[in-house]
Amino acid sequence: MNASTSRVDPKLLELLVCPLTKGRLSYDAKTGELISEKAKLAYPIRDGIPIMLISEAREIKD
Repeated sequence: MNASTSRVDPKLLELLVCPLTKGRLSYDAKTGELISEKAKLAYPIRDGIPIMLISEAREIKD
């Protein structure tokens, strides 16, 4: 994935919330994912589009 497709518009990031907890998300540039700290889930970004499905999210281990 190149830099132009893995970035998230800051305005979009302000609007998006975790579908499980309705909490804020943070962008992890290293993995190219949106992180929900509360739910301990990482939502992928594919072709510049955040995939906000719980079934597609990766669990974050402690």
